[in-house]
Amino acid sequence: MGFDTAYEAITEETDTGHRWAFGTGFTDPLAGVDTTVPAGIDGDDLAAYCLMLGDDSLVMSHRLQQWLARAPELEEETALANIALDLLGQARLLLTRAGAADGSGRSEDDYAFGRGEREFRNVRLTEVTDVDFAGLIARLFVFSAWRLALLSRLRDSSDPVLAAVAAIGVREVAYHRDYAAQWLIRLGDGTDYSRARMVAGLAAVAPLVPELFEAAAVEHRLAAAGVAVDPAELQPEFDAVLGQVLAEAALAWPDASGLARVAGQAGRDGVHTEAMGYLLAELQSVARAMPGATW
Repeated sequence: MGFDTAYEAITEETDTGHRWAFGTGFTDPLAGVDTTVPAGIDGDDLAAYCLMLGDDSLVMSHRLQQWLARAPELEEETALANIALDLLGQARLLLTRAGAADGSGRSEDDYAFGRGEREFRNVRLTEVTDVDFAGLIARLFVFSAWRLALLSRLRDSSDPVLAAVAAIGVREVAYHRDYAAQWLIRLGDGTDYSRARMVAGLAAVAPLVPELFEAAAVEHRLAAAGVAVDPAELQPEFDAVLGQVLAEAALAWPDASGLARVAGQAGRDGVHTEAMGYLLAELQSVARAMPGATW
């Protein structure tokens, strides 16, 4: 069938009534999942927890997207783009869940584009910039190793939506961790220059790691109810994976003793690094320039 423009071609309805562009025609990842808030679970707490996890995914995804056209090879740009899309998909589900759980009805766009810096609850590891590709790999590996340990446990969450999102995320983040681990080993056990860059990347990441295992009050409450995971429980698995990969790369983890944050001074509390403001200025620029616009 002929079309006058490319736009007509990609918007043409198929025989099944689905389109092959714009994200339509795909299986709903929450199809058949009970989306009501479980009895006995505080909806505001559940929403706050989903915001934490959703913000982690959203902000990390945006940082990865900034590496497109900057990675050493086209193949790596494709890999990073796919990882960013996986995390963006997780963010969309989690932010939508937050709006449903607290009864506000806010959408994923409301959360992504309508909040100020102090309203975001992502860990600071996700928001900082990277000096070079080795720095990105160090940060992606740490984030993915931590995230995979978390999602693996959340598959047993008493909230069906969190359990479903975690089941999808485990398959995705297992690849993210493997990808980053392979590059960490390749750079760490490579040339003198690549090794030096990897050492510098790990040194930049190390001060941000203690925050990953510090539980907010809402995490304690929801963990006791079987909904969430106490992040302190993730550290043994994280340390084991980190140790194995560093041994393969012939590297040592930097000494970050004495660098743990002061209470109330981390991303879960809405306190971020200087980089966060610049990140949001870019992420939200179109939405703020054209409020209420749809496309």
